[in-house]
Amino acid sequence: MKKYISGLIFLILLLIACASVNSPQESINVKSILALGDSYTIGESVAESERWPEQLKAGLENELNKSIQLKTIAKTGWRTDELRGAVNEEGLDKTFDLVTLLIGVNNQYQGKPFMEYPSEFRLCLEQAISYAASVKDVIVVSIPDYGFTPFGQKKDPDKISEEIDKYNDINRSISKEYGVKYVNITDITRNGLIDPRLVAEDGLHPSGSCYSQFIPRILNALKGH
Repeated sequence: MKKYISGLIFLILLLIACASVNSPQESINVKSILALGDSYTIGESVAESERWPEQLKAGLENELNKSIQLKTIAKTGWRTDELRGAVNEEGLDKTFDLVTLLIGVNNQYQGKPFMEYPSEFRLCLEQAISYAASVKDVIVVSIPDYGFTPFGQKKDPDKISEEIDKYNDINRSISKEYGVKYVNITDITRNGLIDPRLVAEDGLHPSGSCYSQFIPRILNALKGH
């Protein structure tokens, strides 16, 4: 009986040790981040520290206990073609441990033909992948739904949500095709009417509090959960 118990304890300890060694958290080795996008990435109407790439950086620095370099290429109003042009002009000459991409809302908002988005997004994603060590180091973030904001309510919120879903169906499908990680945060932004704290003071963009809810999902994707 003692031998059985001793053997069982040994097996349990061995499993714990193996789990610790193979833990997804142990595989994270992020020293640099490249965040590509538009107003949602640059954090329109929120403090710099409240932008979700900055919050992601802070969370990783706290977890990994080391400094992380963050490069953000984003601007309010950018469409897919404008982001690609800006990245090309930047002339980056290095790869990053993590590259994030969130783009498309201005294609929808500006009424660009929907048929243009698949090919445009594909080019943006290929560009993002080119600055990462591998496709596993790229995370695509879904487009927030501004229909659930005071600004969106003055427009046609049902149409906005329907079109945002179409755009996200495309970027999700293409992300899967390329084998990159995909994080859905759209549902978080759809709480903007029941919880006004999730909307920035401009009545359109997510608040820092809303962006903070993106972080656990992005971290889970990064860890392979």
